[in-house]
Amino acid sequence: MKNKFLVTACSLLAMTSGMVHAQTAPAKAWPTQPIRMIVPFPGGASTLDAVVRLLSVEVGRDLANPVIVENKPGAGTVIGVDAVAKATDQHTFGGVANSFTVNQTLVKALPYKTVDDLAPVILLAKTANVLAIKPSLGINTLQELIAYAKKNPGKLSYGSFGNGTTPHFAGEMLKTMAGIDMVHVPYKAQGPALTDLLAGNIDLMFGNLPDFIAHIRSGKLKALGTTYLTRAPLAPEIPTIAEQGLPKFETDSWYGIIAPVATSPLAISTMNAALNKVLQDPAIKKNLAERGIEIIGGTPAAFGEHIRAEVAKYAQIVKSSNMKID
Repeated sequence: MKNKFLVTACSLLAMTSGMVHAQTAPAKAWPTQPIRMIVPFPGGASTLDAVVRLLSVEVGRDLANPVIVENKPGAGTVIGVDAVAKATDQHTFGGVANSFTVNQTLVKALPYKTVDDLAPVILLAKTANVLAIKPSLGINTLQELIAYAKKNPGKLSYGSFGNGTTPHFAGEMLKTMAGIDMVHVPYKAQGPALTDLLAGNIDLMFGNLPDFIAHIRSGKLKALGTTYLTRAPLAPEIPTIAEQGLPKFETDSWYGIIAPVATSPLAISTMNAALNKVLQDPAIKKNLAERGIEIIGGTPAAFGEHIRAEVAKYAQIVKSSNMKID
């Protein structure tokens, strides 16, 4: 009888212990499956794509789950960003650039709300832009370009890799600040636009300095100015547009990661920590520096502040310049 009582008591103790353990067990770790990283540009056609692919390999190793990059281009990045906004699997993220904040004002009937439907994860990096022209124009300075455009309104064409992208915004800003008229020619990606500029089919274009620098130094393109307020570390020999008579002219291309707003805080903080860690890897830092890409990193909150500031900045400029989708 005594033995039976001891067995029963032990069983009850084991059951109670199991219940307490179940109640206090930690939440299941994240990630629990492969991570999808949507890039709203064609594969291999943007600096954002290159940065995301470089970092995704190392993040996948760190999180013991692969990060699979999926390109969803189109509609000035709206298609890809919308796919991120509508994902519900807790394992979908997206790469974004300046167009993410421009589209809030530029695109009518945007299928998502930039701030309300998407959560900031991290601001990764930025690059300077450069204004490049075809050499056959015979123009050597920004002031010569402005003078030519004023004498020939509507004759010059400038390319971009889509409505709402940095080159489109920079071109419209130049038109407004310099008081000139140029024709916007949007492409689906930077690659085709750059190819047409090299072929002389368009006259000029703002683009990411790392992607243009080899063509500038070879003489295939002529650089008229970079777009930071101070000279770009990658090409300090090129004067800024600001120092050539347009002191408030400033643009850059920045790259960040977002997630659906319903993504768990654990997933966002884990991804943020993994990306910050990778950005500090010496090999990654060297790789990005050689491409003229400046690392930023930081918290989701800091990126959220950046997004709100960029939305407000671009809204003002889109309205004042009467910028439209072509």
